[in-house]
Amino acid sequence: MTRLAITGHRGLPDETVRLVDAALRAEVNQRARDHGSLIGVSALADGADTLFARAVLDADGELVVIVPAEQYRDGLPAEHHPTYDALFNHAADVIRLDHTASTSNAHMAASVRMLDEADELLAVWDGQPARGYGGTADVVNAARERALPITVVWPNGATRD
Repeated sequence: MTRLAITGHRGLPDETVRLVDAALRAEVNQRARDHGSLIGVSALADGADTLFARAVLDADGELVVIVPAEQYRDGLPAEHHPTYDALFNHAADVIRLDHTASTSNAHMAASVRMLDEADELLAVWDGQPARGYGGTADVVNAARERALPITVVWPNGATRD
């Protein structure tokens, strides 16, 4: 069994979403074939987290959801709430952190906890610095500090606004 964590950009252009979805599915499916069973760890944010969670479930994997804060769901875009709820309802396990407000500190704490639960990190990352504390680059750096294997998923043709 392998436990995969996800970090990645949000608000990607439609064509990049299509490219990233295909690339993530290939990575997830490869690990499911190699290891026989799979657990995906995610905070279920819109963007890369959601694409990953769907790929894990479609590969017959289990989903562990990290909830950074009590107000986390409310801080996500309203149009993402139905997707968040549907994926959350498929969780095999939920880990809730003790934060109330959905802040960058809470998000980074959730990412660190996610890394503690994982054997490997998939990073949907353009290689650029984080745009704010707790961004993808910060999570990648935290994984590097833990010597956690990292696979960067940024397909040819992918762009970020």
